[in-house]
Amino acid sequence: MADEPETVAIIANPHAPDVFADNAASFSMNGSVIKVTLTAFRPLEVGGANGHVAIGQLVMPLEGAQGLAIGLYDFLKSRGAIPSGETAQ
Repeated sequence: MADEPETVAIIANPHAPDVFADNAASFSMNGSVIKVTLTAFRPLEVGGANGHVAIGQLVMPLEGAQGLAIGLYDFLKSRGAIPSGETAQ
């Protein structure tokens, strides 16, 4: 059927980098493209100030971002990280 999602094979890449972010600091939308700015807490000066530094941006089409949001919520809920009585706001 035309309404069924296409199945796409995912190829494992052992060289794909892992990126650790402390926070999704900001979100923006330009047409049907979503941009999420990721930050990490880092020392800014030796022996001095610390701060949140932008470490990258995740840019996705709207449909992919919707799938990410729903999938992440469902995953966290299934692991008990979201109380079952709560709903997304």
